[in-house]
Amino acid sequence: MLHTKTFIRSTLISLIVLSAFAFQAIEEDFTQFLSRKLMKYRHAFPPEKAFLHLDKPYYVTGDTLWFKAYLVEGALHAMDSASNLLYVDLIEHRTGKNSALKRVNLNGGIGHGDIVLADSIPAGSYTVRAYTNWMRNASDDFFFQKDIRVFAENEQLTIDKPSKIDFQFFPEGGQLVAGVSTRISFKAVNGAGLGQDVKGFVLNQNKDTVASFASAHLGMGRFQFEAAADQTYSAFLKDKDGKLMPVTFPTVDPSGYTMIVDNLSNPLKMRIIAYAKIPGKSEIPVHVVGHSRGIVAFIAKGKIGARGLMMNLFTTELPDGITHLTLFDDENKPVCERIVFIDHNRNLNVKLSPAKTAFKPREKSEVEVTVTDSAGKPVEANLSVSVTDGSQILQQPYDQNIVSYLLLSSDLKGFIEQPGYYFDRQKSDRKVNLDYLMTTQGWTRFKWNEVLRDSLDLPKYFVEQGVTLSGEVRRNNKKVTDKLVLSLYLSNDSLNTFMTAETQADSRFAVYNLVFEDSLKVRLQGMNKKGNQSLSFKLDPFLSPKVSLVKIPYNPVTVDAQRLNDYLKKAAQDQEITRKIRESRERLLQEVTIKAKKEVPRDSRKIYGSADASIKITPQMASGSMSILDMLAGRVAGVRVTGSGMNASVFIRGNTSEPQFVLDGMPVDKEMVISMNVHDVESIDVLKGAGAAIFGSRGGNGVISILTKRGNENYDYSQDIVPGVLVSQIAGFNVPRAFYSPVYNAGNAQNAIPDYRSTIFWAPMLKTDKNGKARFSYFNSDAVSNVDISAEVLSFAGVPGYGKASYSVN
Repeated sequence: MLHTKTFIRSTLISLIVLSAFAFQAIEEDFTQFLSRKLMKYRHAFPPEKAFLHLDKPYYVTGDTLWFKAYLVEGALHAMDSASNLLYVDLIEHRTGKNSALKRVNLNGGIGHGDIVLADSIPAGSYTVRAYTNWMRNASDDFFFQKDIRVFAENEQLTIDKPSKIDFQFFPEGGQLVAGVSTRISFKAVNGAGLGQDVKGFVLNQNKDTVASFASAHLGMGRFQFEAAADQTYSAFLKDKDGKLMPVTFPTVDPSGYTMIVDNLSNPLKMRIIAYAKIPGKSEIPVHVVGHSRGIVAFIAKGKIGARGLMMNLFTTELPDGITHLTLFDDENKPVCERIVFIDHNRNLNVKLSPAKTAFKPREKSEVEVTVTDSAGKPVEANLSVSVTDGSQILQQPYDQNIVSYLLLSSDLKGFIEQPGYYFDRQKSDRKVNLDYLMTTQGWTRFKWNEVLRDSLDLPKYFVEQGVTLSGEVRRNNKKVTDKLVLSLYLSNDSLNTFMTAETQADSRFAVYNLVFEDSLKVRLQGMNKKGNQSLSFKLDPFLSPKVSLVKIPYNPVTVDAQRLNDYLKKAAQDQEITRKIRESRERLLQEVTIKAKKEVPRDSRKIYGSADASIKITPQMASGSMSILDMLAGRVAGVRVTGSGMNASVFIRGNTSEPQFVLDGMPVDKEMVISMNVHDVESIDVLKGAGAAIFGSRGGNGVISILTKRGNENYDYSQDIVPGVLVSQIAGFNVPRAFYSPVYNAGNAQNAIPDYRSTIFWAPMLKTDKNGKARFSYFNSDAVSNVDISAEVLSFAGVPGYGKASYSVN
């Protein structure tokens, strides 16, 4: 189970009832019931959120995409989420193909990596996607997703004109009730998936204009409307040429509930106004429930009378981000929903201070980062920094950053255009436009019908703190019904270990939380059971979550034509220089003669020196033996084998007990050795007396060391099939590469090489000290241009921050 934290926020609630009925105390039974249900659901499915900071918004084939990964607990955003394995995909829009899969090892919720954009991948639009195994229990809409563009050398930028407009109305609270005044929000999206400015009007059945509307921000807007009970309505958009386009108007219900929320007029509190039109009821007791990312903020009760119900709720104790409001009727059923954004400006302040405002080409730049909280106090935090050449890379207008993602995008379903705009404090109308977004793009991380169920489904996907090795065992192509002990020998350049696993009733087995880099060789077979050669094994492949192909946004990045041309030209020059350098290192030498004593490579499986006796197993020798002990009989002086098959015993002269058996360097029991396939053995070493002393007391009766063909690192087992044995490789954590940053000192040979890096510097693993400061330095390139610096910051308490700066190089 994931480790989670809970908090209780006490919210002062002031209720003003615009009816003849007095406010009543909160009903304890419903309050406790709902709080218990929410807490139970959050403990069963505690959310995780992943965020990636990329070094730039677009790339060219042959380039490298650098990323920093942040993983937080979904409610409080604390960096203590349980998963330690993060998957990063690169999905091609056109085909849905996963062009890269990276496994990132997270330490304290942070990690980093890179994706090489090989020349073999096609140019076009891609999505970089990040998720944990646990996150797969929810919709993939809540995976981190960022659209990028990969250009080919000499590519010409073409942008199709958006055509078709998708237009929708959204009555506030979810319902349009006849005779009740409410507000209707709307959103227009063009064929590229971006907001489209529109104007329009609403007609009644008599063709009279009863309302008009015009978008205010990115195709969104809102207008007041009261539907009449005896009317039907139609709506039209009107373009600049006067052409009309009909759009669907919401259905008018004869009865129901409405809820209007004013979160803008007062910075300290929100006002909720509820109306109801229910036949036979003059007053209706209701509850208004507010929760922030699944944690209960308040539950208030009142009565809706003929003049409605109004509540003034203080918001000072609510956390920054989205708060979800639900109106429950007198039967405790959810009837209206609305989300609001709470903005107390509690994010981190991030200041980037270059040592100068102007530098020279290849001059060393020094930058200081200062991070403080909303009160101006220094904060220790984790951060990542990207520095790009402004003549090649155009920073995206109001692009996604860690603040906008954690507080906004991660809790909303669907594409959000220019999310950074809503956090730009210089935009005076940002809060109004953000409220438009709240009424047109709902909060869908869970649904009330799922939360209020009597029993919750078990999670399908578990938390991973390492790589999982799982699969299925069959005997004679049938499921194994009895429990079977399996032996696994795992090895790579830095790891050699032996472990066991046990099959379950469904003939499956699993080993969890393996921590290793690159890849791991696996040797798997049955243990301590007869008939192991009739076993077959199948390892589970990792299957990435399915991708839903979408055509929008067609061109996910904004690119200046001149910048793109400079970028592609300089990228091509840089890659050509790299190729020439590589070729110059591969020169043909004249013939030389080298004389030296041949050095026999040491077998890493042998922790001992020379064996007292050694047998090289030949096919003829193996064919005439039923077990490994049979091959020892009569072939090594001083070694006596009695019995046969599973009842065989072996003794080394001078000892009354059997020796220690060692398989590819790992101590094992005799039963496993006897059950092995003799054709899988490469050689057998026998150690006596002092030679066995390296094994301590276990080697007191001597040692018999079995070396297998597949245990040899030089053995090609790819085409070899051995009954009852599976040898394979599994992928582990990817090893992140170090970003190359040149050092320009006098006499440095690389000074003669042209330098036009688009990403001038990348530092993914910086931390501020107790004074809230961090410093970094690098050398500028040859480009005469503006240089852009961006920093993503997250405190250990889960408070995000974002900063940017620029300077010139001339």
